[in-house]
Parts: sequence; structure tokens; C-alpha cells
Amino acid sequence: MSASSRPTGGLVPGLVKGLVTTARTMTRPAHTHEYPDAAPSLPPRSRGVIALLEENCTSCMLCARECPDWCIYIDSHKETIPASTPGGRDRQRNVLDRFAIDFSLCMYCGICVEVCPFDALFWSPQFEYAEVDIRDLLHEKDRLGGWMASVPLPEPLDPGAADPAELAASEKPARAPSAPRAAVPARRAPVPPNAPSAEAPPAPVVEARAAPAEEPPPTVEEPQPVAEEPPTPEEPPPAEPTEVLPTPARRPAPPPRRGPSASELVRRATEVTEAAEASRREREDGR
Repeated sequence: MSASSRPTGGLVPGLVKGLVTTARTMTRPAHTHEYPDAAPSLPPRSRGVIALLEENCTSCMLCARECPDWCIYIDSHKETIPASTPGGRDRQRNVLDRFAIDFSLCMYCGICVEVCPFDALFWSPQFEYAEVDIRDLLHEKDRLGGWMASVPLPEPLDPGAADPAELAASEKPARAPSAPRAAVPARRAPVPPNAPSAEAPPAPVVEARAAPAEEPPPTVEEPQPVAEEPPTPEEPPPAEPTEVLPTPARRPAPPPRRGPSASELVRRATEVTEAAEASRREREDGR
């Protein structure tokens, strides 16, 4: 088929559709940001770089243990703090010597930020820290602490959310002083009966004269009722003699059954063998 004989019905509509799509795209506004002349507007929770708040770090090593890439390096030593009160006990604390993150190994998972129990690590939206040498991506604690200035403030809580535990504890009114408790008297140890008493001598007994007793009025004897004798219980009738039945005699146990002896078994086996042999001979003779 020559080129002149080919159908041209689908060429023109396709060309028109392409021009319409191009014209529609040209009328739309462009969303291209001319970086670095125009800074991009990133969301507040962008994961750009990890910032360190050195005052909150206690060198618990939890972030370094949970890091899947093992890109966090921590060194510390212990210092003894003297007791604040006389007779108190000295205590020790960890002092941070080194805290470094190798961003050439970091995969920005955020596990270290989530597991930190003392809020020492934060996300900063800064991302302009590219280096020519990959070894310069190892940020020490001084550089990590400098990223704290770019950490955004946390979002406000919802109106219906409960107050944080720290704020609720600080606003809780102080407890009123309780009334002094009454002194409880000490219990005295039991004194054995024969032990000499150490108590004070008893006070002298003053004899008091008894008043003259008055004579009781004459009593009139009242007749007492005569107690009736209780009726004597009737004697029960004599019991009838019961007939004692004789105990039936037990049947003697049957004698134990004895099996055939060894000679009897041999004799029976011989008879069976002879009978089988005789029957075999008869069958052969009949053939």
C-alpha cells in the first residue's frame, strides 16, 4: 500500500487534541520554585536534621541502642556530686563528653527522637547541610546543638485535651498541714506476780464507824405448796425371745483341676501323627 492510499481520518483529530492539551497547560499557573532564590515552604514537621539539646541528655544510651543504622556515637563519664545536707549521701551523675550523628548512614527514621525519655532530640526542617566530602556529614554535639534555633514550636493542644501531667502537678494546691497527733501512752511491761512492787506505798486506810443497823420488820411465813410426786413410769413388757437360725455350712471348694502330664501330651501327639500318616497312605493307594 502506497503512502497516498493510507487513511488520513485519524491524523487530524489526534493533532487537534494534542494542541488543545498544550493550550490548556499553558494557561495554568506554574508551581515551580526557583530554588535557591525562592525558599521552599516546608511543613512544620519536616524531617530535615536532628537537633540536640545537651542540657536534657543524661547519656542513657537508649537512642544509640535503638538506632537501626548504628550512626549515633556517645561518650560520657561519671562525676560525684557532694551531699547538699550534712550527713547526706553523695550521688553520681553522667556528664556528656561526645554526641555525634553520622548523617551519611542515617535513614531519617526518627526512632531516636521517639525513644528519648528526656526530650533531648528534636527534628529541625533545615536541610541545607550538603558537603563535598562525605566525612563532613558526621555532626558533633556542637553542630547538633546549633540546629536547636531552627526547631519549630510544638503545635497547640486541642481545646478538649487534658493538661499535661507536669502542668497539672504544678497547679495542684498544696496540702494543708495536718493537726498534731496526740501522744500515745507507752505500754507498761507486765510485772510478774512475785516481783516486788516499785509503786508508791498505799495511802493509810481511815476506819469509818458503821451506823447502827436497823431492826428488820417481822416476817410472816406463808404456807408453801406441797410438791406432788411425779408418776412412776410403767415398766415395758418383756421382750419375746427371738429364734436363732443356724448358720448354713459352707460348701467345700472343688479340687483344683490338673492338666495332662508331659507323657500324656507326647502320646496324644504321636497318635495324631500316626493317624495323619495312615490317611495319607490310604489316599495314595486309592490313586
